[in-house]
Amino acid sequence: MNRLNSKVAIITGGALGLGRAGVMRMLEEGASVAILDILEDQGEALAAELHKRELPARFWRCDVSKEAEVSRVFTEVAAHFGRIDVVVSNAGVSGANKPTHELTEAEWDWVQSINVKGVFFCTKHAIPHLRQSGGGSIINLSSIYGLVGGPDIPAYHASKGAVRLMTKTDALLYAADKIRVNSIHPGFIWTPMVEAHLKGAGDLKAGCLATDALHPLGHMGEADDIAWGMVYLASDEAKFITGAELVIDGGYTAR
Repeated sequence: MNRLNSKVAIITGGALGLGRAGVMRMLEEGASVAILDILEDQGEALAAELHKRELPARFWRCDVSKEAEVSRVFTEVAAHFGRIDVVVSNAGVSGANKPTHELTEAEWDWVQSINVKGVFFCTKHAIPHLRQSGGGSIINLSSIYGLVGGPDIPAYHASKGAVRLMTKTDALLYAADKIRVNSIHPGFIWTPMVEAHLKGAGDLKAGCLATDALHPLGHMGEADDIAWGMVYLASDEAKFITGAELVIDGGYTAR
């Protein structure tokens, strides 16, 4: 219950899905948490729920594809909580499910602006705050499709491959500052994004069964499976881990 005592964490895309689960688990482990998202209604509702429980969380609207917003919000978070120790770059979109030759430039750029530039902006503006705190942990959400290929959503797969190598580069750049940078690579996790993807592909029930079967453990993961990975990488238990890939995929990439 005390793995993150006195730490302040920022979680982007924190209103729903993996981000929300990360918010809840980090609060349980003693962190103060800034919830960042563009989903204002969901973010405010979550923050209000947590406030009633007297938990140290607050919501900020933040579009991670806009550098000025990221810079401003990070400064506000540091002023509100007194420091920043952990940044989880979780905000992301899947984009158009078309083959590469049918994608428009706008469809490609939209995915990269959030999934890649968003991670870049969050890292860029986290570094001064983490240095001031004497170190910290940056956790970037990649995917199994940052490790292996797949015949769909090419802009998404490209973005997650970029996140994997950005993570390793920044791990080397900031190790001397005691800033650890690691990536998490989820398999299929039951979240609103995966639900929407499967609905778009056809029959949802059949899609769920087929997706379950892709994992040697026989089922999709839950949001908490990833949230506990976030907690681990944020904690001092992971003090000797940087530039690593934490794969949480039910065995998907073990084949």
